[in-house]
Order: sequence, then structure tokens, then C-alpha cells
Amino acid sequence: MTVIDANRLIMGRLASIVAKRLLDGEEIKIVNAEKAVISGSKVKTFEDYRTIQEIGTREFGPYFPKRPDRILKRTIRGMLPYKRERGRDSLSRLKVYIGVPVELKDAELITLEEANINRLSSNKYVMLGDVSKRLGAEF
Repeated sequence: MTVIDANRLIMGRLASIVAKRLLDGEEIKIVNAEKAVISGSKVKTFEDYRTIQEIGTREFGPYFPKRPDRILKRTIRGMLPYKRERGRDSLSRLKVYIGVPVELKDAELITLEEANINRLSSNKYVMLGDVSKRLGAEF
């Protein structure tokens, strides 16, 4: 089991790396999901997520989550063949948490250098927790 600290990691890069590892059979837990970053301008990012949120309805779908842990999990799901058995099995080996839960407090947290925020060429980014709060999530 691998425990990844999402603090200051780029969400898309993190998601693609985790998706590959899940398909290889690894069990992964991600902590501090609200501290992951989305690259790009704040205004455009907020606008994009608001548009996605307004597309569906809760009754008829497609349902897009508001909470940061669920947004990150859905992003990873989009990089897996989740409609096939292999993808469903991979997704079942993933757990995403807001903050660090008690059972993982003593676990060794790793960070992914390939997804670090220092790789961004500009300082335009927004934290996933801020996007969630703008969408109306309470966590």
C-alpha cells in the first residue's frame, strides 16, 4: 500500500501517475486532497468547474462532485477504463481523503516529484479546496 501526500502536487499529473499504478495492481491512498493544485488562471478554472457543475442534475446526471476528495477521485476515474472489469478493480484499490485520517497518521507519506508544483512555469494555479468551496462544498 502506498500513501501519497497530494500537498502542492499538480492534480492532472498526480491523477495520470496514480491511474497507471492502479492499473499495475498497486493499492493507493491519497491524503490532503484539498491541497492539490490545478494549473491555470483562477477565473478560468472556477468558470470551467461551475460550467461542468451546471451541466447535469442530481436526478438525471451526469453528477459532478463538489468535495475535493471526490473531484480528485473522479479525475483519476476518467483516466481508467472504469466501465470494464479491469478499471473497476483498479478504482476499488483507490482511497482519497481530505486531510490525514487517524489510521494513516503514522504511515510514511510519499510525494511525487514528477507532479510537484515547482514544475509549473508560471504562478497561475488554484488549490482544489478553493475550487470546492466556490462550488458550495462543506468539508
